[in-house]
Amino acid sequence: MIDRYFTAALTFALLLGGTLAIGSALFGMDRPGAPRAAAQAHAVVQLPTVVITAKRLPAASAVASADAAEPGTQRVQ
Repeated sequence: MIDRYFTAALTFALLLGGTLAIGSALFGMDRPGAPRAAAQAHAVVQLPTVVITAKRLPAASAVASADAAEPGTQRVQ
């Protein structure tokens, strides 16, 4: 019998806590520092330019090799 009351009270407390958490998140934006902090969170950061210098591979060169060409590979089935 007591478990029915306990379950109901626990459910009510969980719903009440969730409602308070959502309500405080919704109405917490009226603080004076909140809009400034939200605007600073979306600031754009510009990184310095990067220059990459490298040699290109010739078009005829093989980039990848098959497993059969490598002597140390094992076949697992």
